[in-house]
Amino acid sequence: MNGLDPILHQPTRLTVLAFLGGCQEAEFSVVRDYCQVSDSVLSKTAAALEAAGYLRVRKGYVGKRPRTWLSATRQGRTLLTAHLAALQQLAAAAEAAGAAAGSAFDPGAEPGAASRPGAGGAGTRAEQG
Repeated sequence: MNGLDPILHQPTRLTVLAFLGGCQEAEFSVVRDYCQVSDSVLSKTAAALEAAGYLRVRKGYVGKRPRTWLSATRQGRTLLTAHLAALQQLAAAAEAAGAAAGSAFDPGAEPGAASRPGAGGAGTRAEQG
């Protein structure tokens, strides 16, 4: 629909990729804490984004402690930008449609008056005189 990316439709995936879009690489725990999700949720989200080619996972050690780092791929960054642009276009179009519909709306009209026979025009109040 309108260029929206179905992979990024899920809020946690969108949040993870947007966070990673702002940095070169981030440690798993930093991303987890920012997204306010559990290790399990982030692990599943990262696996889904990695399988789609949006994210890269790098494992290593800091001293003797295992660590995992996440980074957005070039493709992931490009698709995130396109998804955000599509969301902005969708919101702008909806706002414009709402404003156009709202200009035909008379807030002083009796609720449902436009749908009753003999009532004023579509969404307008009959002139009183």
